[in-house]
Amino acid sequence: MVRRHRSRDSVNKAIDQTINADLGCFDDIGLLPVIADVAEGFYRVVDAAYEKRSLGVSSNTHPGGFDKLMLKAIATPTVDRTLHHAHVSQASGKLIRLIQAQSGKGTQPI
Repeated sequence: MVRRHRSRDSVNKAIDQTINADLGCFDDIGLLPVIADVAEGFYRVVDAAYEKRSLGVSSNTHPGGFDKLMLKAIATPTVDRTLHHAHVSQASGKLIRLIQAQSGKGTQPI
């Protein structure tokens, strides 16, 4: 998003459109490599939504490890704004989809 809109000098407009929803969801942060443009885009959305909109963020990486996913200069303020006023829910245990797949449940024969 940032890369595409930077060429048209419309990054702020794109971010405003992104945070227009009452709730923004970011799933599996850190599952794929986080390149600089993605880290910048995530930070800019978090910053724009800070204290204005709700964000849902899921990750297998503890927030303290975000500096291993992106530059510390971006990770620190991103985590700071994300966790301030946050309700943190930490899950643990077995992966239900994996258990179902291994037991033959949750699948339909073709």
